[in-house]
This record gives sequence, C-alpha cells and structure tokens, in this order.
Amino acid sequence: MKFAKNLTVQVIIAIIAGILVGHFYPEFGTKLKVLADVFVKMIKMVIAPIVFFTVVNGIAKMGDMKKVGRIGGKAILYFEIVTTAALAIGIFVANFVQPGKGIDPSSAHADVSKYTEAAADSSHSFINFLVGIVPDNVIAAMAGGDLLPILFFAILFGLSMAAMGQSSKTVIDLFDKLTHAFFGIVNMVMRVAPIAAFGAMAYTIGQFGIGSLSNLGKLMGSVYLTMLLFILLVLGAICRFYGFRIIRFIRYIKDEILLVLGTSSSESALPKLMEKLENYGCSKPVVGLVVPTGYSFNLDGTSIYLSMATLFIAQAYGVELTIVQQLTILAVLMLTSKGAAGVTGSGFITLAATLAAFPMIPVEGIALLIGVDRFMSEARAITNLIGNGVATVVIAKMEGEFDPERREDHETVLSHEGTREVTA
Repeated sequence: MKFAKNLTVQVIIAIIAGILVGHFYPEFGTKLKVLADVFVKMIKMVIAPIVFFTVVNGIAKMGDMKKVGRIGGKAILYFEIVTTAALAIGIFVANFVQPGKGIDPSSAHADVSKYTEAAADSSHSFINFLVGIVPDNVIAAMAGGDLLPILFFAILFGLSMAAMGQSSKTVIDLFDKLTHAFFGIVNMVMRVAPIAAFGAMAYTIGQFGIGSLSNLGKLMGSVYLTMLLFILLVLGAICRFYGFRIIRFIRYIKDEILLVLGTSSSESALPKLMEKLENYGCSKPVVGLVVPTGYSFNLDGTSIYLSMATLFIAQAYGVELTIVQQLTILAVLMLTSKGAAGVTGSGFITLAATLAAFPMIPVEGIALLIGVDRFMSEARAITNLIGNGVATVVIAKMEGEFDPERREDHETVLSHEGTREVTA
C-alpha cells in the first residue's frame, strides 16, 4: 500500500479515472473543472513571492553584477536560438505531413471573435513588450502574478542588497526563511494534485469528448510527434553536448510532467521545478533568473504549435504559401509569441494576431482548432516545462554554477527514501 502513496502513482490513477468519468458521465465531468481551477489558483498564489525571494537571495549572495548580466544575456540568446529552431521544425513537419489537407473548413462553426478582438486590443509589438517588463506598480505586479515585471524588480532589489554588503545579511536571512516557508506551502498544496488532475481530465473529456479527436487526429498526431522529436533530438543533442542525458533528466522531473499533463498548466509545476533544479545541482541565482524568464521567452512547445497551426489553417483553406511567405511567418511568430506572453488564452490570441498579418489565411480558421486545442495544450505545456528545465541546467553549466555533488547527494537521499518505503 506504500506504493499507492507515491505522488506519481496517484496522479496517473487520477488521470485514468478522470478520462473514464468524463467519457461515461460527460455532464458530471464538465462540472469537475472547478477542482483543477482551485488547485492552479493555490499554486499561482505562491509563485510571485517564491520568484521574488529566490531571485533576490540568489543575486544578493552572488554579489557580482556583471555575472548577473552575463547569465541573463546568455539565457535570452539561448531562448531565441532554441525557440526559432522549434518554429522552424514545426513549419518543416507541417509541410511534410500536410495535416490540413482534406479538412472541410465549412465544419468550423465556433465563434472566434473574442480571440480576434483580444488580439486587436493587445499590443504585440516587441517594443511595447519590453516596456511592459517594467512594472508601473510592483505591488500590482505581485497581485497580478506578472512574472517578468516581478523578475525585473527582484533583480534590482537583489543588486541593491548585494551593494549593501554585510549590512544586508539580516534581510537575506529573513528572505531565506520566507522562501522555505513558501515552499512548505507548495508541498502542502501538492498533496491535492491528484484531485486536480482528476477534475481537469474529467472536464476535458466530458466537454470535448474523445470522439472529437478523430476529425483532427492528423494534426494532433503531427503536433505530438513533432514535439517528441524536438525533445529527443534537439534538446537531447543539447543535453548530450553539456554532459547529461535527456531521458534521465525527464525521469528526474516526471512528477512535474505528470502534474502538467493532468492540469494542462505549466505554471502548476513552476515552484516544484525550481526546487527540483536546485536539488539537481543548479545554483539558486541561475534557477531564479532562468526559469521565470523562460516561462515567457522560452516556449518551445507553444512555438511548435503556433507554426503548425498557422500552416494547418492555410492548408485547410487551400492557400499555397511560398518559401518566402513561410519564412516571414516564422519571423512574425518570433515577435508575436513574445508579445502575448502572460496574456490569458495567449495561444489563440497570438495565432489571431499572426494571421492578421497574412490576409490570405482566413482568421476564422481558428475555429477548426478550438475543439481539439485542449488535447494539445498538455503537449505544449510539457514541452515548455522540459525546455525550461534543460535551459536552466545548460546556463548553469555554462556559467560554472552547477554543482554535481549537490545532485548526487539529493539522489542518494531519494534512493534511501525509496528503500525505506519498499521495506516498510
């Protein structure tokens, strides 16, 4: 029975149970969405303080302003290179598989006006995005959970404390204790993660039905296959170059991956991912800087999905795009995907904003995707999660901020705990 107390096992059982309930009792299943919503809100309530305290403490203890700037610069450069590769892979596979061929566009009846209006109202220019990083009010940014403004203020706060030297030690010690307290809250909240996974999966299957997968199965299969290839080949090659294995790393963060699979929210795993990466060997400053930034800049799964969805709609409406047009789409997506970061429902809003720049592709084609988008959101979120985890380890190794002994000590603790569970 000890085996059943393992969080991984509990989440897997909950996901299976949710699928069954959603399939056989769809009306009841759709009402269970509240379970996942409450859980995600409980996680979100601690993300802002965890990011703030982690970043401030890490920078204050590091004390080297040039090093902070170097870490941030390398992270942004890495994000741009890898997300561009993700966009390019999505376009290549969409051209090869042609998932939109044979789809009847007249079957799209959903209302997409809310996405087009949101895209028109929100600014997707890169300059406005950069301006938005600076908070008008740091308290409001904290309350709204806007990661990049919080990160910006935390960096300035940390640099200020580092400049104070020994006189800031009391505040650093306090922040360190507060960080541990908030992670304690996360550990308590994680106990109800299986209930959230059950509710989210029951809602998804109950609302959209397994049958909705058949019509657009080719697109779904293409998206899942592309993301798998990206993780194993692109991220796998990066991992191998920097001296670790992608499969072992995925196995290490399997609990967080299953949590994202169950809730369809990569944010639900952010606090535990940061804790896991520190235990893996990455220094606190690198984790604090790279992970929150990556949640806005390093969206590998979202990039793949957006590029494939754009070409899917074009293919469904019989629009032939030249190589130049496809390269232009790639360039536009590089900007719009960053400009919509932090916007609720940003996937469709970004897609609507991108299609607005290409009048030859009907924006109403987004309606074709609404029925199956929920089934692909898990793949996007999981790919984003793994991509940000890999990026953090890579930046830590590049900066000499990776301590393998810390990882070995943690793995020893885990193995000892596992032995105690089995013998018990």
